[in-house]
Amino acid sequence: MDTKQFVHLHLHSQYSLLDGAIKFKPLVEKVKAYGGRAVAVTDHGAMFGAFDFATTAMKAGVMPIIGCEVYLAPGSRFDRGEANKNLDYDARYYHLVLLAQNAKGYKNLCELVSAGYLEGYYYK
Repeated sequence: MDTKQFVHLHLHSQYSLLDGAIKFKPLVEKVKAYGGRAVAVTDHGAMFGAFDFATTAMKAGVMPIIGCEVYLAPGSRFDRGEANKNLDYDARYYHLVLLAQNAKGYKNLCELVSAGYLEGYYYK
């Protein structure tokens, strides 16, 4: 593989609520038009579009990289208190982009995102 080949590893799609508007077919067409071979989608805290993205990309001959931009809380995901409310927003919450390297990574990512919805994700 050409080491100079650019691969975008952090994009938000229409499934990234209030933060993205990219639709998969135009995205894949643009990647192909620029000679790209792969692209990642990392929606905020969700993987709702992963299957649609992967199938659209593979049909076009583009390697899909499935990921997610997760929120890293300062404490436990079970903490519902307001212990960190006095800190400014940027000091309390961080984003972390996670990319699945293979099927096991995809499964692990699904489990993390599901746990975030079921056991965490209280405010943000």
